[in-house]
Amino acid sequence: MKKIILSILITVYINQSFAQQQQLILETLNNIVLETEKLSLAFSIEENKDVNMLYLGNKLKNNEEYALINNQYKQNHDYTNMYQSAYTASGTRNLLEPAISVEHADGNLSLDLKYVRHEIKSLNDNQKQLTISLRDEVYPFTVELHYLANYKENVFEQWTSIEHEETGNVKLLKFASANLSLKGNDFFLKSYHGDWIAEMQPEVERITHGIKTLDSKLGTRTNLLRTSYFALATTPDFSENEGEVLLGGLDWSGNFKVDFEKDPQDNLRIIAGINNHASHYALAPNKTFTTPRFTFTLSTTGLGQGSRNFHDWARRYRLIDGFGSRYTLLNNWESTYFDFNESKIFKLLENTKELGVDLFLLDDGWFGNKYPRNADTSALGDWIENKEKLPNGIISLVQEAKKVGVGFGIWVEPEMVSPKSELYEKKPEWVVKQPSRDEYYFRNQLVLDLSNPEVQDFVYDMLDSLLQRNPGIAYIKWDCNAVIYNAHSSYTDDQNNFYVDYTLGLYKVLERFRDKYPDLPMMLCSGGGGRMDYGAMQYFTEYWPSDNTDPLDRIYMQYENSLFFPAIASANHVTTFGKQDIKFKIDVAMMGKMGFDLNLEELAAADLAFAQDAVKNYNRYKKVIWHGDLYRFADPRQTNHASLAYISKDKSEAVMFNYLTTYSQVSSTPTPIKWQGLAAEKNYQITEINLHGRNNNLAPGLVLSGDFLMRIGLNPVLNNHRRSAVLVLKEIK
Repeated sequence: MKKIILSILITVYINQSFAQQQQLILETLNNIVLETEKLSLAFSIEENKDVNMLYLGNKLKNNEEYALINNQYKQNHDYTNMYQSAYTASGTRNLLEPAISVEHADGNLSLDLKYVRHEIKSLNDNQKQLTISLRDEVYPFTVELHYLANYKENVFEQWTSIEHEETGNVKLLKFASANLSLKGNDFFLKSYHGDWIAEMQPEVERITHGIKTLDSKLGTRTNLLRTSYFALATTPDFSENEGEVLLGGLDWSGNFKVDFEKDPQDNLRIIAGINNHASHYALAPNKTFTTPRFTFTLSTTGLGQGSRNFHDWARRYRLIDGFGSRYTLLNNWESTYFDFNESKIFKLLENTKELGVDLFLLDDGWFGNKYPRNADTSALGDWIENKEKLPNGIISLVQEAKKVGVGFGIWVEPEMVSPKSELYEKKPEWVVKQPSRDEYYFRNQLVLDLSNPEVQDFVYDMLDSLLQRNPGIAYIKWDCNAVIYNAHSSYTDDQNNFYVDYTLGLYKVLERFRDKYPDLPMMLCSGGGGRMDYGAMQYFTEYWPSDNTDPLDRIYMQYENSLFFPAIASANHVTTFGKQDIKFKIDVAMMGKMGFDLNLEELAAADLAFAQDAVKNYNRYKKVIWHGDLYRFADPRQTNHASLAYISKDKSEAVMFNYLTTYSQVSSTPTPIKWQGLAAEKNYQITEINLHGRNNNLAPGLVLSGDFLMRIGLNPVLNNHRRSAVLVLKEIK
């Protein structure tokens, strides 16, 4: 009996000691946890009022156990006690890359941000926002960290608000949107470089000690050479369905900078925000500077789930009418370039109807009188119809389109000006250029100074006037071809503010435009894919991935874009580029928002008939493509073909795209392609569409179970005589 009592007492003592130890930890580390359906983002408030990032990963069932995480890591010494800082300031004890650096009104360069308060607020039934307030205890300088959790989509958004009450301006020397601290031993980064007609070229590398930077200093068209969107994994063999992967990017259309710093403890710090190059922003007292949002998601089952998270979030919260419809269209650019007149456009309107698409898009070349837009050397800024080409104005084209039974859209490039233009002659002070240096042109043009409110008004008034003069315009293509050379504003007193204020000025114009025209479809173009970011995309329905419309090249670009951007947003056109046949071109374009850039008069009768039939097929299945879940089955960079499918949310219908990407005589798909994302218990009838006169290689009425398709797979039978195949699956009930 004594032994039993002693055993009980020992057990009670041990339990009490463990409970006291836990309580001590919980008292020392006050935790803040923000959750989505599957993920949690956790922070700790230390005794000295530092705020550290504690955890990002799958949710723990017991919130109290977040306090025990750090005890499980026995890494080398943190000399600063700041390696895990939620927002690292410079000028005190920090030894690593800061998220924020300032010069106070008195010239002092130090900043030490301490916890003041936090709040978690429900915005609706799907979104919660955490705000953590930090303040320097010496200077009246405040930073608020904002974290938005999108519950169903498992996507986080992070940004900061910065303000002060000092006696004069404070210079923001660096002002990041996000500062993530990730525990681990190894990290592998998939990032993208590119150029005109060569967008989204992937590179995968191991992150070593020091700093790896993704950045842009181009001012406009900032994704031309590099994008801020990336995938980060903890193992080298991450794939579509395996590996812990973080997908993220900065929702900002100006200069950006994303730093990946592997610290002395082998952990990784991600610091993302506006590029502080030539942008030491002057912040006046009692004014608030709000940084752009850094958006990210985490998948523990590979890239595929991360992409689906991003797509669901973008359709719901970023794209205009993300759950709605889109126009199929015919663009005149590759059939006429600058050489057109009213009668040619009238004929193209008839072609639009004949093809079966929804809308005709008039591209560059319709404006300018003193300096006609007959080449890319003049007239940008002079947004009045050219009387020689269009003697009856744009309105006659809109009216004719209505008679024919199609919509009418128009191209604009509102941010730009040609040196040979009436606008340049009248308002040279509106142009971004150095006052004492030679002008340097990109596509024979310069950039208007959108940091200037007068220029913002001009751009808005031009767009508004165009739509008011021509009621019935149903679509706008907004282009931006030039980067900023010789950055200088005649308007601003502080040139360090220019790059930031330019982008904010652009957003002001777009917000004002959307307030008046909330539903007008608009394509975001920037000499191709130079502005593929959710900062700009929130004002648009779709984007143009590249001026390279060769379907073989587009397979690779569209495949990589699909990591971050949903199919409904990707404008994919069938053009004369490439030597492939019309079937291959249409099959490639159908994997997004399909359009055409062809001269129908040059198409063979059989090809035209095929295109018309393909448009009908696309209209039957476009909702699945636009709103379904994307599953990528075969990466064209890892094999000789690309394969992917969109599956409806209820798993009753799917569209599969398959493309052979090599030209060897033995190119083929020798083995079946395994599906993912279907319902194992359902049976699916499989039909091939877009045959173009060839035999169906599938057995008529073929029915296979989801279980078979996911365990064994389906061979689309690609070879040199059959380079693409589009398959439709429908549940048999």
